[in-house]
Amino acid sequence: MKDIEAIATEIVAREGGYVNDPDDPGGATKYGVTYATLRRLGVDVDSDGVVTIGDLQQLDQATAVEIFVQHYYHKPRISALPEPLRASVFDMYVNAGSNAVKILQRLLASFGEPVDVDGLIGPQTAGAAARAAQKAPDHLADAYGIARRNYYYALADARPASRKYAQRRDGGKGGWIARAEEFISPRFHLSDAQHRARVAAWG
Repeated sequence: MKDIEAIATEIVAREGGYVNDPDDPGGATKYGVTYATLRRLGVDVDSDGVVTIGDLQQLDQATAVEIFVQHYYHKPRISALPEPLRASVFDMYVNAGSNAVKILQRLLASFGEPVDVDGLIGPQTAGAAARAAQKAPDHLADAYGIARRNYYYALADARPASRKYAQRRDGGKGGWIARAEEFISPRFHLSDAQHRARVAAWG
């Protein structure tokens, strides 16, 4: 696996610059860091004593990388998971917070592992993931990536305003689906026809 700073740098590049999309429940973001996160962490970029939207607009890539490494990788203890899972869970944690861990926990439960779906990586979840990795070392990361993809589709099913993140205007795979499939082996990627069939009910 690449070192965690390199993975965080790729996430920052993928997220892009400042965006304030009214359809995004996360609100204003830059490099994937939300304004709410900046305020919660007290990151006062311009050192004026208050965290405002201007601080988010001035956020640089290096600070975004540091935020992700410290608060979205080390703090939630993603390093306690088997190595093949770490990059995908980390990327998903940046995108969906503790839901990234809940997706994993539901997957582990479906494998028959006793695990609480609480969004926290403790000894129980780490142990269950380690056992699952031993049983299916070549498939666990793909299974998690597929579960991510299904999560995104389900979000878009339930929230029409979010469908533009899962489906491009031309009907092809949107950013959410492409992002999930970056962590899935090509043989498990959906074809364009399969994707279009999955979203056909959206109209």
